[in-house]
Amino acid sequence: MRTQILGARVIDPASGLDQLANLYLEGGKIISIGQAPAGFEADRTIDASGLIVAPGLVDLSVALREPGYSRKGNIASETLAAAAGGVTSLCCPPLTRPILDTPAVAELILDRAQEAGHTKVFPIGALSKGLAGEQLAELVALRDAGCVAFGNGLNNFANNRTLRRALEYAATFQLTVVFHSQDASLAEGGLAHEGPTAGFLGLAGIPETAETVALARDLLLVEQTGVRAHFSQLTSARGAQMIADAQARGLPVTADVALYQLILTDETLEGFSSLYHVQPPLRTRADRDGLREAVKSGVIQAIASHHQPHEADAKLAPFGATEPGISSVELLLPLAMTLVEDGLLDLPTLLMRLTAGPAKALRLPAGRLAAGAPADLVLFDPNASTLAGEAWYSKGENCPFIGHCLPSNVRYTLVDGRISYQAE
Repeated sequence: MRTQILGARVIDPASGLDQLANLYLEGGKIISIGQAPAGFEADRTIDASGLIVAPGLVDLSVALREPGYSRKGNIASETLAAAAGGVTSLCCPPLTRPILDTPAVAELILDRAQEAGHTKVFPIGALSKGLAGEQLAELVALRDAGCVAFGNGLNNFANNRTLRRALEYAATFQLTVVFHSQDASLAEGGLAHEGPTAGFLGLAGIPETAETVALARDLLLVEQTGVRAHFSQLTSARGAQMIADAQARGLPVTADVALYQLILTDETLEGFSSLYHVQPPLRTRADRDGLREAVKSGVIQAIASHHQPHEADAKLAPFGATEPGISSVELLLPLAMTLVEDGLLDLPTLLMRLTAGPAKALRLPAGRLAAGAPADLVLFDPNASTLAGEAWYSKGENCPFIGHCLPSNVRYTLVDGRISYQAE
């Protein structure tokens, strides 16, 4: 199908393009930006006057919950939720049941994602068998099955020697390793950031050093092995500074932050709402400000949702007995636009951290607008608003932002030139 998108403000952070222009799509690709190709006759026209067209968002962490956790979500529901948030490409972590440590699981996920058709899905495979941190998973076979990177989540390796061997093996095949740096012994039993708020509420604390001690070890091993590394879900200002220092030394490291860490702090726990129970935990205002600066400067290249949908029962127990995580991928663009509304980032920088930045971090074929590139686009109205929860596609409603009026509104999401989401 041939599609023309007329009268839009086109922003492509990867090339610096920011102008009023028309786009022309054919065969799932962008064939022209600006002038219509000779003889082009559109089968479909989208009037994008007043709208912004940008590359579809790239989210580096969306738990799809399939296979194994259908009560929390499935590939069809969570990829539709992602499309509603402007996402066209996403990475799913290996915490499934069975664990994503065999090609069969990767192929199942990819097949069902293709059937759903809402977004492109790029699996992150398990670095160790069963995420147990003892034996290396079949990394090359997983890569050949479609995994774009490998990680162990918050599950620590049994010892540093085993982790080093895993990184050496990954480096040999030029694979990317995703780190979630949190020392299990320092974080054990913790529910919130160790500080005045946790003390006042009587919640067991997780110190900043749970992140920074693990981060120091991981960075030293990255330096020794030469592996390409991505540090996911940073929570502390000091951790962001450690990443900046490593980048200044020339280490091949990138980083992302959960969007909610740029908005919330541990002070939101004062009502004991389990909706704010996340791991790693929300930290202080100073940490939030440090993370924002790292995003602004580009030390942190990517903002991700770290979407973790849960069934209602998972959040109904007392705070410490609930399951951690926030369902937020379908609010990714409107929530991120609050950073522009508050003057923290300009729009092109924000879009860079949501598109080209994450795509480059994990070497994904996404995040740019150019002739010949896949027609993966988001069209949104920057002057409209979104009432969070008015329409809800994720199976998990564990979102503290439901009921909030957020800036901007996603009107269309296109994947390979096909409309995968259109606002009602």
